[in-house]
Amino acid sequence: MPRPTSRSPINPATAPTRSKTIRCVNVISSLQLFSSPAITISYHHPYHLPRCRVEREGNELASSPTKRPLLPGRGTTPAKPGAPTPFWRSRGFWIYLVVLLVLNYLVSIDITAQANSIQGDFKKSVTAGSASGTLFQTERPAFATDNLEALLEQHTVPISATPPGSGGSPLLTLLFSFGPALLLIGGFLYLSRRTAGAGPGGFLGAFGQSKATLYTADSGTRITFADVAGIEEAKQDLAEVVDFLKMPEKYQRLGAQIPHGILLVGAPGTGKTLLARAVAGESNRPFFSLSASEFVEAIVGVGAARVRDLFAKAKAAAPSIIFIDELDAIGRARASSATFGANDEREQTLNQILTEMDGFTPNQNVVVLAATNRPEVLDPALLRPGRFDRRVTVNAPDKTGREAILKIHTRNVSLAPDVNLGDIAGATAGFVGADLRNIVNEAALVAARKGRTAVTREDFDEAIERSVLGLRRPIVLGADEKRLIAYHESGHALMGLLVPGADPVKKLTIVPRGLSLGSTYSQPIDDRYNYPESYLRGRITLALGGRAAEEVAYGAVTTGAESDLQQVNQIARSMVARFGMSPKLGPLNLTEPGDGAVAAQHFSEETAKLLDEEVRRIVDECHREAARLLTENRDRLDRLAEAVLKKDTLDQDEIYAAAGISKPPTAHPTIAPALPANGSSHDGDLAKDEVGSEVTRA
Repeated sequence: MPRPTSRSPINPATAPTRSKTIRCVNVISSLQLFSSPAITISYHHPYHLPRCRVEREGNELASSPTKRPLLPGRGTTPAKPGAPTPFWRSRGFWIYLVVLLVLNYLVSIDITAQANSIQGDFKKSVTAGSASGTLFQTERPAFATDNLEALLEQHTVPISATPPGSGGSPLLTLLFSFGPALLLIGGFLYLSRRTAGAGPGGFLGAFGQSKATLYTADSGTRITFADVAGIEEAKQDLAEVVDFLKMPEKYQRLGAQIPHGILLVGAPGTGKTLLARAVAGESNRPFFSLSASEFVEAIVGVGAARVRDLFAKAKAAAPSIIFIDELDAIGRARASSATFGANDEREQTLNQILTEMDGFTPNQNVVVLAATNRPEVLDPALLRPGRFDRRVTVNAPDKTGREAILKIHTRNVSLAPDVNLGDIAGATAGFVGADLRNIVNEAALVAARKGRTAVTREDFDEAIERSVLGLRRPIVLGADEKRLIAYHESGHALMGLLVPGADPVKKLTIVPRGLSLGSTYSQPIDDRYNYPESYLRGRITLALGGRAAEEVAYGAVTTGAESDLQQVNQIARSMVARFGMSPKLGPLNLTEPGDGAVAAQHFSEETAKLLDEEVRRIVDECHREAARLLTENRDRLDRLAEAVLKKDTLDQDEIYAAAGISKPPTAHPTIAPALPANGSSHDGDLAKDEVGSEVTRA
């Protein structure tokens, strides 16, 4: 039905007046008096039925002669002098509006309509005349039916109605509709402007910048070759690179080029990082150092961006050195099949390194040094000439090298007169530079705890024991269990005395240390690199001495030989699968190419079965030999066990005295210690880190 454009307003004078008016909000949605128009109801005095003022919105506002005055500076029509100020510019109007809204919010809530009954609940008490309270109830007018609108129009009553849900601000509607998209666009533009001057990182900004640490001649302590000992061969290999960085014209005039990359290969702790920093210190050139794992992040493309940024900085500071530690973190051989996720990011980083080292834009006077202890897993593209031209092997130091390393680490340590670094070097066979530095520091800590002014040989011995055997465990063992451990460890020690060519036994203890309840410490006299089959068999026999002693003394075995059996299995399996010491299998190497692990997929099931049979044969033969020796020397086993039960710890002289065996001369052949779990070695010999002190534990 069309709405009229004008209505005659109701004369306020004819409307009955009452006392204070209480306005109820949220009536539009709760009353639902009509199906389409919303109704606003004003309730008057609570003693009377409410009078309803219903207005229908017309065109009065549109036809209002009042216009918004022009703001200063906008338009040409000046404001008339003495013109009335619009009400919305009055401060009192806004104060009144705010107070009204606050009162309206505080006065009433929750008005509901059920049938003809209307109920509500005021937030606080409201006083009207002599009545006060918070709850009220009234009745809906009887004439408020579906024909109410026609009735009001018939009596020319102005109607002001708004459909439910309408009347919202168009600006707010646009804001809620397009606000999130505009916010994202604004954030994108903000980041773009911020990253425009972020440098070589490009759009990735700080994420794309390299995390390499720059060392220069002014960056603290300078490390030179004088600070590196025990790896003289590696120092000689790098001396040429240092000379090139110092005097590049000497080589360039002959047409020689600096090596693009040098790969340092060695066990952890051998001094690869220290050697790289010594190269930078000797050449006095900028040195960029970082770990390979710092290239890759969760964001795709960050690794390649950081590689570009690193090489850009190095080229700007050329001649310079880049050192990448743990190269195998990103330099692993790429898979032939499609990969996803982090592998894709790692391969992108590797491809960028390959491009920077030997791409269309060759490096000029930038040397890349990298370190790894797993060269067999590296991608072949990294190892070809033009990238890592040289491979420098950093081995564990020999006795002379260990003594030189100890001299460097004890330069600032006060040593007692009884300390002989040569003897300590002989007692630490198989230790690398990091191990020796830790021993010196532990010895100094022990001396400080004891209140000494200098570090003694006793402090060094305790530091070596702590490094090899572990910390003491403050646990109390029962008498029976302690006796069992004494026989177990005495069996190990007696095998070290009876097996021909065994490593000299240095200490026997039943004091719990680390993960063991007792230990037998044997130490080789000299560094050995090749080991006959008889040596390895003797090592297996010594490891099985503890279990055999339990069988001889108690007629049963316990779980104390777990670590011994692990060593036995490693040595015996390496003898068969790596060193070809099986007459049935012959001279075959059945390990995984490169890492030395036995991989069954490289041979048939019949070969695997034969391998297991040969391992069992070797172990059984050595076990029978250990049981025979202990049975024949049962009296010595009992005396040794009783001696260690009385003192808890026996040194070398006390061990020989208790067993009734003469101490052999110092010159003594050695037996290989237990092989590591992965059985890794290079060039067909036992790896240098496999040569060290032998420890058997209960």
